[in-house]
Amino acid sequence: MKKTGIINSEVSAVVANMGHMDWLSIGDAGMPVPFGTKKIDLAVDKELPSFMDVLNNVLKEMKVQKIYLAEEIKDQNPAQLENIKKALPDVEVAFMPHSELKKSLTKTHAFIRTGEMTPYSNIILESGVTF
Repeated sequence: MKKTGIINSEVSAVVANMGHMDWLSIGDAGMPVPFGTKKIDLAVDKELPSFMDVLNNVLKEMKVQKIYLAEEIKDQNPAQLENIKKALPDVEVAFMPHSELKKSLTKTHAFIRTGEMTPYSNIILESGVTF
């Protein structure tokens, strides 16, 4: 058994298999996942686990060089946007319409579904390198 970091075997395996510039997505309970995209469903109840709990856990093991967020988060969920920026202070942020973010899930290694119940709590993480 792992002592630290991600103990969910599916999430741990996805992160371990990431290469430079690969994408991993984390999102709220309502985000539709395209057919063919691996879905890792961690949601057990409303807000369990929260989006930020899962994001912070993934960030313990994943080097991120860029993130993609829905443009709508700026107006519809500014508190979550601030939480994300605090968790990833030196990472480039790209915004796109929510409809484009949903389409982009087809390019991710997996989508991790949380129990989050706030709008636009979805992110695509672009993997960096550690050297």
